[in-house]
Amino acid sequence: MDILTSLPLILGTALIASASPGPATLAIAATSMAHGAGAGVRLALGVLTGSMIWSTAAAAGLAALMLRHGWAVEFIRYAGAVYLFWLAFKSARAVWRGGQGAGLTVARRPYLRGLALHLTNPKAIFFFGALYAVILTPGQTPAALALVVLAIAVQSAIVFLGYALLFSRAGPMAVYARSARWINGLSSVVFAGFGVKLLTTRLG
Repeated sequence: MDILTSLPLILGTALIASASPGPATLAIAATSMAHGAGAGVRLALGVLTGSMIWSTAAAAGLAALMLRHGWAVEFIRYAGAVYLFWLAFKSARAVWRGGQGAGLTVARRPYLRGLALHLTNPKAIFFFGALYAVILTPGQTPAALALVVLAIAVQSAIVFLGYALLFSRAGPMAVYARSARWINGLSSVVFAGFGVKLLTTRLG
């Protein structure tokens, strides 16, 4: 399959995956509402870095190697579930305390938190592994693979940074200020649900 002719299909598939509601987009939105564009953008950059790491690994064939060693994927699965449950706990604790400064929002080290959130998501391994295995035919040149990785990275940056800038506007921030306890409560349930789903869904 020619890279240039298949690029719209590749980007369309990646767009659905990156823009769909999930732990990363939820954390970006809530952090941006609670702490502004600075923290939201840094968290989004962490998520973007994690996405680029998995995308590059898949293009280099490392994702396929990991999938052949089930213990590696299982380790990431459990690490990701623990991290999601931790975010759920923080959100629930914020509800209990009645404050706005905790919960799933990330004010301290948002870049590292975003990076950890995406690197501990085993579904990213399967997504990028399937994307490169199914859409791209064997024997593609390194330049062609680099083009795909770069195009996905640019598109993902637009999505993740767009979420951060959108939810850091005055309107969403005012909504969070009025409804912090409800938002943190809902976030606690959602993150716990993501964690349970990660543990119970068959990945391979």
